[in-house]
Amino acid sequence: MTTTTTTQQQRLSRWYFGGLAGCGAACFTHPLDLIKVHLQTQQEGKVSMPKMAAKIIKSDGVVGFYSGLSASILRQLTYTTTRIGIYETLKKQIPSDKPLPFWQKCALAGASGAAGGFVGSPCDLVNVRMQNDIKLPKEQRRNYKNAVDAFLRIAKEEGVSKLFGGATMATSRAIMMTIGQLSFYDQIKQTVLESGLAGDNPVTHFGCSFLAASIATLLTQPLDVLKTRMMNAPPGTYKGVGDCAMVVAKLGPSGFFKGFVPAFIRMAPHTVLLLVFCEQLRQRFGYLKQN
Repeated sequence: MTTTTTTQQQRLSRWYFGGLAGCGAACFTHPLDLIKVHLQTQQEGKVSMPKMAAKIIKSDGVVGFYSGLSASILRQLTYTTTRIGIYETLKKQIPSDKPLPFWQKCALAGASGAAGGFVGSPCDLVNVRMQNDIKLPKEQRRNYKNAVDAFLRIAKEEGVSKLFGGATMATSRAIMMTIGQLSFYDQIKQTVLESGLAGDNPVTHFGCSFLAASIATLLTQPLDVLKTRMMNAPPGTYKGVGDCAMVVAKLGPSGFFKGFVPAFIRMAPHTVLLLVFCEQLRQRFGYLKQN
């Protein structure tokens, strides 16, 4: 997230800051992400977020909220590092004395999100499965020991190609997510800084990232529901994305927005923490822009 201010020497983000920030954010928001996955994989009924949380505590205790954390961290190191790293790198490669126009930011974010979504798809699959495992009856659980064990077992029992099951949907979601989080965040922050209403500080970063989180949740929720279902389903359950969409459609339009509230409750703090951490890393450890 490069700053747009011109009154002081700028510091630019390093390519790996996104992954580090993502890991930090995931440690705080993993319980919310786990509840979101549980709500999205419901076929029938409308269990509320508090009831789902109580169910997890009753079944596995407080530690159950961190089921699959290793996969979540690994996902941030692949998915988030790739998409933010490429986005920031591409922005720097475009010679311009002025901020990029919004459409270029969206194009770069879309390309970066596509790459990140594909690279992170195996970790995303493992993350969803490990989070959803505790919801199953004990005799039906996969009981992966950790993310590495999950990778090895999926490859052995279901084939390597299964690791990329749902990659198309994950990539589509990543495109919309990156556009919502990064291009909108940069544009909103640029507008605020140019207006002179606020400076390049944590308060500005917080407000801009919260707005970006709202947009990202709205753009990605239908795709997130389909992605979660396809990745968690046993082999042969769905013929493809279209078939999965038809099954969800039987639940009505609201089926595509199942878990929207917990998704936003999770997305807002995760996006805020991700972008604020990125900005702090940039301001403290970034390299000086060469004028």
